[in-house]
Amino acid sequence: MANHSATKKDVRQASKRRDRNRYYGKTTRNAIRDLKSNTEQKAYTEQLPNVVSMIDKLAKRGIIHKNKAANLKSKLAKKTVAVA
Repeated sequence: MANHSATKKDVRQASKRRDRNRYYGKTTRNAIRDLKSNTEQKAYTEQLPNVVSMIDKLAKRGIIHKNKAANLKSKLAKKTVAVA
């Protein structure tokens, strides 16, 4: 690592961003896991919009690819019919 103040600042910022992105990603993965484990139709359909919103935010922030977000949302929407 170069010994410049701008480089040191960039390392600090990258560390903060990495921690923040890991938090958002892990929180969303936990929400998806909890949603998938839900067996009641009513509770599933109530939680689904919140989880879809979280997935969209991950894609918007660039934490996951937009196609991965679309695939996740599609699988969760398909499961809505299966839970019924």
